[in-house]
Amino acid sequence: MFDSLSEKLAGVFKSLRGKGKLGEKDVEAAMREVRLALLEADVHYRVVKTFVAAVKDRACGQEVMRSLTPGQMVVKIVHEELVRMMGEHFAPLDLGGKPPVPILLVGLQGSGKTTSAGKLARQLRRDARRQPYLVPADVYRPAAIQQLKKIAADLDVPVFDTDPSGDPVEICRQARDEAYRGGYDTLIVDTAGRLHVDEALMDELRRIRDALEPREILLVADAMTGQDAVNVAREFDQALGITGVVLTKADGDARGGAALSIQAVTNKPIKLVGVGEKLDALEVFHPDRMASRILGMGDVLSLIEKAEQAISRDEAADLESKLRKNAFTLEDFRDQLKMLRKLGSMEDLLKMVPGAGQLKGVQPDEGELVRVVAIVDSMTREERRRPEILNASRRRRIARGSGTRVEDVNRLIKRYQEARKMLKKMNRLGLGSGKKGKRMRRLMGQMPGGMPF
Repeated sequence: MFDSLSEKLAGVFKSLRGKGKLGEKDVEAAMREVRLALLEADVHYRVVKTFVAAVKDRACGQEVMRSLTPGQMVVKIVHEELVRMMGEHFAPLDLGGKPPVPILLVGLQGSGKTTSAGKLARQLRRDARRQPYLVPADVYRPAAIQQLKKIAADLDVPVFDTDPSGDPVEICRQARDEAYRGGYDTLIVDTAGRLHVDEALMDELRRIRDALEPREILLVADAMTGQDAVNVAREFDQALGITGVVLTKADGDARGGAALSIQAVTNKPIKLVGVGEKLDALEVFHPDRMASRILGMGDVLSLIEKAEQAISRDEAADLESKLRKNAFTLEDFRDQLKMLRKLGSMEDLLKMVPGAGQLKGVQPDEGELVRVVAIVDSMTREERRRPEILNASRRRRIARGSGTRVEDVNRLIKRYQEARKMLKKMNRLGLGSGKKGKRMRRLMGQMPGGMPF
């Protein structure tokens, strides 16, 4: 999402940075390009109009005209206005109240409600230490009930045994009672959808809302539908009073307009974003981080959070100790690469690195990780721990066993040896001691694959 918009904005700002001074004509020309880029990204035209006017007003003011780096100041202003457009601060879920706390997922058919219910259950259990209870309340599509039960089984999360012939409102009441008796603190209700908004759907959802009095009514909206997602959000809000939005399929070929428009049009925050099909592919929406990604500034905080989820404290401490003692083996490196692959695709991770989005023609080779793991797996335990014994015949055997070339094996060993030399030099010079050294080792331990191989 936002790839095309990011590329176009980068071109606009590059031309601005190349000028020592900026006049009103320069700003106006740049704003015309920004306006066009936002409209092509399917941002609501009223939102674009307000955004461009705000940026232009500030960019033509004293804070830019008297700046020594006017181009950078314009980028700063655009970043701040993007954050303001998307809601300024992230909006956490409201989980207060007497348990089980109801969370209602609503939306059109096909928007991803059922999968989002499972993702949300997993996230709440992992990050908030909640005990979720899933409720399939879509009796019109039996496959939805079976799908949620399958997801619940995969996650080992309890799910209400819905009777497809039952009334959705009564099902929700019974599920709440069951969750209370079972000691579960969060009720996640997957409601029915339609292909379009109609009064019958809204009437049923209102009755469920009145019966459960949920703390959160989250609209699940498909990012791929662009402005339709904004219109749907407005209609659901008018009928139900939604508290926030879960934007799904944000990893697809979406232009991003829904993410930039929903908050500004409905005044309801995007709380969560689905970034893939897997059940761990759900992220908290941070407007400031999203603005930084759009402008190619990276998103280091999200990258670190992903790393902390992939590696435990004990694993990090063990790795830190090995780095300090210069005892980091190829076996350890292989394990770190496997953790790195859990964080997501290399392309997505690269977007979180500041400045990486401006590197033209650089495409991360996903296959390289697979090849390296295969090479290390083809070694014996002794070879992984003592790579100095890898003579020519051993390397040929490893290449055959991993389906790679001897050159690939040689390149991996060379990088490993260079990294070992670097660690030895750091320890010899005392760079691995003291507070700074400890912070460096901790960071390397928290970032899977962080070694420069």
